[in-house]
Amino acid sequence: MKHSDSDTTIEALKAVAHDFVKDRKWEKYHTARNLAESISIEASELLELFQWTLGGDEAPIGAEAAKLARMKEELGDVLIYCLCLANVAGIDVSRAVLDKVRKNEEKYPIERYKGSYSKPVKE
Repeated sequence: MKHSDSDTTIEALKAVAHDFVKDRKWEKYHTARNLAESISIEASELLELFQWTLGGDEAPIGAEAAKLARMKEELGDVLIYCLCLANVAGIDVSRAVLDKVRKNEEKYPIERYKGSYSKPVKE
């Protein structure tokens, strides 16, 4: 497998995650709930890298090699668990992402939300 976004498919990444789990006979531990919990835990570890920084006070991403390396590891953990959850639940990741983007495009039309992060008012 090549090692870049431009030449690696999501299907290939899902297969790598699947084989890793299968080779270790971890399928019994990979329930949807356990994987969702693991995603949350790993996302928290990613967020921890930014703990105690003041708004605008942190160095640009990539400026600190050690922090970037940790960020890659934690993001890798999050993505691996996401791929495992997709495998267990039979979710087509590409379809899920594209469907959600379309839904968000309807919810946040450019004309109203460009440059604004406010949430839509519920009617």
